[in-house]
Amino acid sequence: MNHSLTLYLAILGGIVLAAVVAHGAWTARRAAANQPRRATVEPIDSSLQPAPSLDSVPTEPMDSLAGDPGNRAASGVEDSPIAPVAPSLPPVRRGGPRLDALVDAIATLTIESPLSGDHILLHLPPTRRAGSKPVLIEALRADCGEWEPPQAGVLYTELQGGVLLANRTGSLNEIEYSEFVQKLQTMADVLGAAIEFPDMLDVVARARELDAFASAHDAQLAMRLAAKGSAWSLGYVQQQASRHGFVPGVLPGRFVLTAAEEGAPPVLTLQFDAQAAFAEDADQATLRELLLCFDVPQTASELAPFKAWCAAGQALCLTMDAVMLDDQGQPFSPAAFEMIEGELDKLYTALAARDLAAGAASTRRLFS
Repeated sequence: MNHSLTLYLAILGGIVLAAVVAHGAWTARRAAANQPRRATVEPIDSSLQPAPSLDSVPTEPMDSLAGDPGNRAASGVEDSPIAPVAPSLPPVRRGGPRLDALVDAIATLTIESPLSGDHILLHLPPTRRAGSKPVLIEALRADCGEWEPPQAGVLYTELQGGVLLANRTGSLNEIEYSEFVQKLQTMADVLGAAIEFPDMLDVVARARELDAFASAHDAQLAMRLAAKGSAWSLGYVQQQASRHGFVPGVLPGRFVLTAAEEGAPPVLTLQFDAQAAFAEDADQATLRELLLCFDVPQTASELAPFKAWCAAGQALCLTMDAVMLDDQGQPFSPAAFEMIEGELDKLYTALAARDLAAGAASTRRLFS
């Protein structure tokens, strides 16, 4: 009986102890559940991690996007084909002197296939003169069929070269024409072109006839502006010339009234002793006479150069206390001006009848 009671008490004590332990564990878990959780990140050594492979990255081929309209719409890529852009060609060169059968002897160069302007430029004659006459080379563009001086970046299908028949140095002679032929033949041989020249005797005869016409219809008007009293300083002359629209010219000893057309010769020139232009002090160099000029064939009649010449002479004489004199040293009279104007009208008519109107590009070349 005592033994059974002792065993019963031991079992009961174990049950109570287990219940206490279980209650303590349950209480601890409940307290931990009520605490805020903290995320912990352990450092990762990147050197120990394998690098991602391109094969492991899911990609969609670009070709499938380009070929499938549905894929393009889904990806936001629009169909915008880019056409190849052709390089732009240089514009046609329209300025500068041009060949004209009226005043040039022209040779034609025929080529089998188009040549680049770059290649042609490499083989142009080293000098563009035959004696005292200028030589011009032109080429026919393949893209638009216009003649122009050859330039880089353009293809040409034909060439021509010409030499001026006459200028103020005289007519083209046999020696000058032979020099022109030699220069053009050398260029043709290098370019592989067939060349055809006009007959020498015919060219020389035309040159002489044109020179005779030009000599009979050439005119350069000049009036002398002479100081009535004391001489003028160069600085004073420059100041007065500037007031009337003149600017310093390229050549020493002259002021010019420029034309509105770019590259055109001046409408009027005001000339003086060139030695004065080299003076160190413009106020120390003195002048007693100026020469007011205009070149009749070089200046278009539409610009009314004669009226401008008269008006400039009167204005300068008024402000500088000068008198207008002709080439004989006689004062100009109103009757003299009227006579000159009448002769100019006849000259303009004769030039226009020969298709060489005053101020035209070919006329300027002939009277140069």
